Amino acid sequence: MTSAILRTANAGRPYADSAPLTLERLPVPVPRAGEVLVKIERASLCHSDLSVINGSRIRPLPMALGHEASGTVAGVGPGVDGVQTGDRVVLVFVPSCGSCKACASGRPALCHRGAEANGSGDLLHGEAVLRSQSGERINHHLGVSAFSEYAVVARESVVVIDDDVPLDVAAMFGCAALTGIGAVIHSAKVAAGQSVIVFGMGAVGLAAVMAAVQIPYTTVIAIDPLPEKQALALRCGAHFAGSPEVAAELVSRHTGFGVDVAIEAVGSAKVMEACFGLLDRGGALVSVGLPHPDQMLNVQALQFAGTGKRLIGSYMGDADPSRDIPAYIQMWRDGRLPIELLHTDTRPLTEINESLDALADGLVVRRLFTFDAL
Repeated sequence: MTSAILRTANAGRPYADSAPLTLERLPVPVPRAGEVLVKIERASLCHSDLSVINGSRIRPLPMALGHEASGTVAGVGPGVDGVQTGDRVVLVFVPSCGSCKACASGRPALCHRGAEANGSGDLLHGEAVLRSQSGERINHHLGVSAFSEYAVVARESVVVIDDDVPLDVAAMFGCAALTGIGAVIHSAKVAAGQSVIVFGMGAVGLAAVMAAVQIPYTTVIAIDPLPEKQALALRCGAHFAGSPEVAAELVSRHTGFGVDVAIEAVGSAKVMEACFGLLDRGGALVSVGLPHPDQMLNVQALQFAGTGKRLIGSYMGDADPSRDIPAYIQMWRDGRLPIELLHTDTRPLTEINESLDALADGLVVRRLFTFDAL
């Protein structure tokens, strides 16, 4: 099978020239106990992939990248229940063990064993199974490694979906939808009549906008420096949209004292600070972006106790994928979540390095890859 492999991080731009990802031929792995072999049909390019390439997220290399995808089950290992060959599935980038403290408390997105496996490049039920032609270990990206024709993943990394969901749409439910929608519903718990501002109109931010406008009587403001992203946010349901330079004016004009919830989907400590300054008393800043580890947050400490403001971290939208993916797909069926608006275009995997530049420049929201031409 062909896989996109990252061997060295911090490649210079343009990525089309430095080519940080190389397409390599690997043996198709065999699923072990508790694992599933998936034929990847569509794989999305996400900023979390770019964060590994530019060094914002430190991962063991070499690594087969990709974590947002849809596919068809091609085989199952011993002891696997609820999944069979031929099933359509959405891939999930946090496999939850079901028994650790986080899972037992109803927060599988924070699974301790899943986080440990993801950090080491292994799978939930054992060490990495990917190998080069010479036998060199290739690490898994977030238990998925979707930029490959096939992926062996833990049973806990797949959610079976119905055949009526287009593969292009299905892929985006595994990360963008889970993270953005969950940040609104689970992390912030946005209530009727509240005001919400979302910074960063990438796929996650746009999904957050879609979710926020579903809540009755909310006021939803979308912020992005690119006019075309502002326009897309309005198509996704935002009531108002503008650049960062007019964010304070929009908040003052449409909310009065400040917003109840600010969602930072950029991955910037400076943007987080700006969001914090736009909160009303008792407001909450929800951080879903991935700033570089060197970035530090500088806010007035008194604002927490003095004004009741809150800072909430949201990983994978505090989602329970087995519960939330079917629920969000039903919202899409009902016409309430136009997830297809996130899909910019579809390209062959051979264009992956050029696509990194397009993502970094904000020219695409979700570019999906196919594998037919390999």
